[in-house]
Amino acid sequence: MSEIQRKQDDWKWQWERFEDKERWLFEHWIWPNTLEDFRGKRVLDAGCGGGQHTSFVAPYAAEVVAVDLNALEVAKERTKQFSNITYIEGDIARVRFDKLFDIVYCIGVIHHTDDPDATFANLARQTKPGGRTIVWCYSYEGNFLNRVFVEGAKRGLLMKLPKPVLRTLSTVSTALVYLPVYSLYFLPLKFLPYYEYFQNWRKLSFQRNDLNVFDKLNAPQTDFIKKERAERWFTENGFRDVSITPYVGVSWRASGTKL
Repeated sequence: MSEIQRKQDDWKWQWERFEDKERWLFEHWIWPNTLEDFRGKRVLDAGCGGGQHTSFVAPYAAEVVAVDLNALEVAKERTKQFSNITYIEGDIARVRFDKLFDIVYCIGVIHHTDDPDATFANLARQTKPGGRTIVWCYSYEGNFLNRVFVEGAKRGLLMKLPKPVLRTLSTVSTALVYLPVYSLYFLPLKFLPYYEYFQNWRKLSFQRNDLNVFDKLNAPQTDFIKKERAERWFTENGFRDVSITPYVGVSWRASGTKL
């Protein structure tokens, strides 16, 4: 069993100030699964953060158990209109349940855990036979600039900055990105880094793009996942009907049915 992950106040600070209301993006991340697949199901939201994804799923599911280590109070407040959600503060790499789940999903969280391999193995254990496990994670492939420069800047400087300063830096950086996104990236130059990614950028609000930039600057740790590693998660933990596809060139959306 993995060691208990320590609480990280960085995430609470983030989710108290940002909110993600882009349901269509969540639907892209869980593909080929759909929200209709959640209807009437017992569901585990592993790493619910500020409760944004929980709020998308709750209208469909019979029951949602939302687990988070750092921002559970934020999730509770933002999803208080739903009566079918149970909230548990805990480490998703270690949490255990007597009753297994029809669907376990972990969207944008597993790559920020101390041990993504152990985290996935535990999520697989919470999925009942015939149930689905769904993850969306940053890919190693296509993320060279992020892996080398952003992560290097975080270790050397960004994580030492006061959070209000980091947020200002994020907002300014977000605004500056709009310049190439609405000029150079309008051209059919698909060899440019993050070309697919910036097609999505133009569909999102400034606030949502600011959240995306801040998330990358604020995350205490990020583990970029190679495709073969994501494949091993499913093959080594007993899944069939596995789907692993790239999303906008910088992430994996992966799911499978538990044997």
